[in-house]
Amino acid sequence: MVASIDQPRQTVTDLIYDRLYRQVIENELPPDTKLSEAEVARRLGVSRQPVRDAFYRLSQQGFLLVRPQRATLVAPISVPAVMQALFIRTALEVATVAAAAEMGANADRYRLDALLDDQQKTVEADDRMGFHRLDDELHRRICALAGHDYAWALIRDHKAHMDRIRLLSLSFTAHDALAEHRDIVSAIKARNVDGAVSAIRDHLSRIAGSIARIQKSNPGFFDQEQI
Repeated sequence: MVASIDQPRQTVTDLIYDRLYRQVIENELPPDTKLSEAEVARRLGVSRQPVRDAFYRLSQQGFLLVRPQRATLVAPISVPAVMQALFIRTALEVATVAAAAEMGANADRYRLDALLDDQQKTVEADDRMGFHRLDDELHRRICALAGHDYAWALIRDHKAHMDRIRLLSLSFTAHDALAEHRDIVSAIKARNVDGAVSAIRDHLSRIAGSIARIQKSNPGFFDQEQI
């Protein structure tokens, strides 16, 4: 039998990393939360080595502060890291949205409307996490529509610092974000490249304009030296 060349299976370290990564990004583990290799290993029923490896990966991304002989802490939100992530994400998404708008008529465009309807339901229910996940799905599908599925993997890897602050903002930005999503989709469906590019720039720039308000409401989440 020919060996499979599909994506490799996740290792134990991968699984632990993914779980902790999600908990940090979604603020289930807020800044300054203490994490213990031994405790995480015990809770997950694994040895300490894969936990140690997962901690190292998260620390390299700036999400954990691993300190020898001291407790490991969830790192505070870094505004410079958020702005770097925003720069990279904007560059990639401007290109993919323009490519999506340039393409000919495609039924996939109209499937985006169904996602917008689902987002409307989460806004009405004040389901911020549900909205965030559907937000990601809309952006992912636009990349796929443009023929650049791989771009979403790059965006996802670089936007994590944005996600931490974005989830804190959804209490007052979800309605606006949904309206902006509708503008983006309308421009894509109309094959209006300039309009689509302008809409995605406006949409992504909103997070930068919200930082001061989010810091004021959640001062303990941010690196105090950067405020």
